[in-house]
Amino acid sequence: MKPSFAIVGCGKVGTALGKFLAGAGYRIAGLAGKNILSVKKAAQIIGTGKFGLVSREITKDADIVFITTPDNIISDTCDIISQNNGFRENAVVLHCSGALPSTILSSAKKCKTFTGSMHPLQSFTAGESDINPFENIIISVEGENRAVNTAKKIAADLGAKCFTIGTEAKTAYHAAAVVASNYLVTLLDLAFGLIEKAGISGRDRFKVLKPLIEGTLSNIENVGISEALTGPIARGDVETVQRHLNEIALKTPELMSLYKALGYHTVDIAVKRGSIAKTTADSLRDILRFY
Repeated sequence: MKPSFAIVGCGKVGTALGKFLAGAGYRIAGLAGKNILSVKKAAQIIGTGKFGLVSREITKDADIVFITTPDNIISDTCDIISQNNGFRENAVVLHCSGALPSTILSSAKKCKTFTGSMHPLQSFTAGESDINPFENIIISVEGENRAVNTAKKIAADLGAKCFTIGTEAKTAYHAAAVVASNYLVTLLDLAFGLIEKAGISGRDRFKVLKPLIEGTLSNIENVGISEALTGPIARGDVETVQRHLNEIALKTPELMSLYKALGYHTVDIAVKRGSIAKTTADSLRDILRFY
């Protein structure tokens, strides 16, 4: 028999966890949150009548408790449940923050629990979906051994791949995830802004750039970062980069600082690759300097 679980915080992550854990055979102890409408909606999606606004009443009989509130109230939420003896002895308490370590759940030790964190490297969207967002993604785990082992089993049951990181490494790990996801959006916004000046707008912007984006990602996977780098900086084509800067200054000056910052650090990749000489690298850095 699979263990029982409770979820405190019925946002996108908590709701998805509840739905697909239930589908994997885990027993639902209940759902809790601050907003009754959100809790009711999550309960409908997950398929349970066990929900409420008082967390300790939901968590007290659960084998596993997920605290999926916003990051800034995870610790306080755990404290309140602990102060009211709302965790059962030997329960596993997990939060799903990418940025915060499991040590923020230290108050749960009062109830003789095991604490950890379990962060799915995935962008979750609002709304109900039958598509499992955990399938084949990466879930990072850290914390006490029993909590880590439990989280690994959960990840496997959700169809995800799992790796363990050090508790002290959470901030650097999360920064990497932000760059790979959030800043990729920013990077494409820059590309869209520039290609629009070439007369390509609307949905056509993505259609035109998509094959290039997918090809680059494939190259990174197959040959690595340095070898995947192409373009004027990789070739040491200072004149083309200068023409870019002149055009951006004329048509989209608000994008200049970001273009320069990206180009400046791209020079370092080209140097590591060995495709440009030191004198060329120095010339590129001179025109791309952004500070």
